[in-house]
This record gives sequence, structure tokens and C-alpha cells, in this order.
Amino acid sequence: MTQPTILVTGATGFTGKRTVEILREQGVPVRALVRTDDQRATELRNLGAEVVIGDLLDLNAVRSALEGIDSAYFIYPIAPGLIDATARFALAATEANVTSVVNMSQISARRVAKSDAALDHYTAERVFDWSGLGVTHLRPTYFSQWLIYPHWRKHIVEDGEIRLPFGDGRHAPIAAEDQARLIAAILQNPYAHHGKTYTLNGPVELSQQGVADAVGEVLGRSIKYIPITLDQYQQEMTDAGLPPFVIQHLIEVAKDYQHGVFEGEDSIIKEVTGQAPMTVQEFVTLHHELYKA
Repeated sequence: MTQPTILVTGATGFTGKRTVEILREQGVPVRALVRTDDQRATELRNLGAEVVIGDLLDLNAVRSALEGIDSAYFIYPIAPGLIDATARFALAATEANVTSVVNMSQISARRVAKSDAALDHYTAERVFDWSGLGVTHLRPTYFSQWLIYPHWRKHIVEDGEIRLPFGDGRHAPIAAEDQARLIAAILQNPYAHHGKTYTLNGPVELSQQGVADAVGEVLGRSIKYIPITLDQYQQEMTDAGLPPFVIQHLIEVAKDYQHGVFEGEDSIIKEVTGQAPMTVQEFVTLHHELYKA
């Protein structure tokens, strides 16, 4: 029997690309949905993926991408449009007889969320639930990738600082690479995960100074956590050119962080994949080249 093709949206992003890589390493047919036919799309083709070009807000493009698909990974950026994209994806998926969807949400998604993006994610989860599709919702804490985003990495490299308004809050950073392993596993054997919501965390919960110490351990230098105010945070993000929608989200989830919303340690990734997620030290070691000034 021919193995069904799996659709991966956001296939040039952190979780999407690694999911494609893992599935192709295992010989699974993959269709990758991307917005732009650029070098990143060429890299996906070189992995053996079928690349289709389209926007998640384009119902007909999404319907075409889902033709012949049994399982799909859905992810949308922190930007306006998530609820529309979700409704159109769910409609197209039901028309195409898709049986399973893995939906990337976020840990702060809840009815009382003050972040517009987090509330959109909560609403989008309910849209998928109403659709009748077999859906698995993933709610990750802060990605380890925060440590390599240009703005925050610059402070680590140049100043030896992690500057965030997170107070005494704690979390266990979760690498996109580890999330992708879980996503790939669920997409291939989805039925036991239908109707489930999984919170995704790394293996060790840390304070921000604990994160800084872990980074410094690998880099061989002292890294200090500098607590900043929300106003300072907003100004730094504005200066970095982040869009207002993203800034509003990050300000509100910083408050959530201070109140424990992002806490927790891995309870699903090792269980499903047989491999524990990376520690901060392992993540920084993997991406060590990025920290060279």
C-alpha cells in the first residue's frame, strides 16, 4: 500500500521545516505549503518534498494543497488572520476528507487571555473542535529559539545579558527541533491523539537567571539576567521594528509569565518519541556558531 502524503504548512519555519526533514528521513511522502517560491522552497524540494505555493487565507489554494492528504500540520504566524485561516483550513480539510490535523497553538491560549494573539489561538482551537476533524492541539511554552532570535542574541553576545520583564517566573524552554519530532510522530500515528491538547515544555524548568547560567555554561562566560520594565520591553521591541500586533502579544504574555502561565516540564515528548527534549545547554551547543561575535 502506498504511504499517504502528509501536508506540512509553515514549511520554512522552525517547526515546519524540521518536521519535513524528519518525515523525509523516514521516507514519508510530504507536501510542503509555503508562501514564496524562494531558496527555502528549493531546499525543501532538495529534501524530496513536493512544494506547493499558497497563502493560508486563500481558501482555494488551501483546498488544492489538501487534495489527497490524510494528515496535516497547521501553523500560523503571530499575526492577524488566524481565525479566518483556521476556518478556511478546516473547511477545506473537511471537503478533502482529511482525517487528522496537528494544530500549533500556544501555552497562553485561554478564554481570559489579554493577548489578542493568544485569544485568537483559543478561538481557533474551538473552530477546529467544531469542525469534526480529528485534531491534536499543541501548546508550547517559550521556544528555546528565543535565545537565537537576532534581537535577544545580540544582547547575549555583545552585553552578556538576557533582558526580559519576566520577574521571578520560570519555564522550561522547548526547542522547535523537539516539537517537530512530536509533530512528525503524531502525524504518522494520529488516532490515539485525536481530541487531545498537549502542553509542550523542555526537560528542566528554570528561572531566567537559570537560563542565563545554562547559556553561559556552554559559551564559557558569565551571562546575567537583567529584569527590565514592561515599558522598557515595549520600547526595545519598537526599536527592533516588531509589528504592533506582536508587541501587544509579547507584553501581555510577559505578564502571564510572571503569574506562572508558562511553567511546567516535559510530560509528552519523551513519552511519544522515546527521546527527551533538549536542555538549554544542549540547544546552545547545537547552535553554538550563532553566538560567535
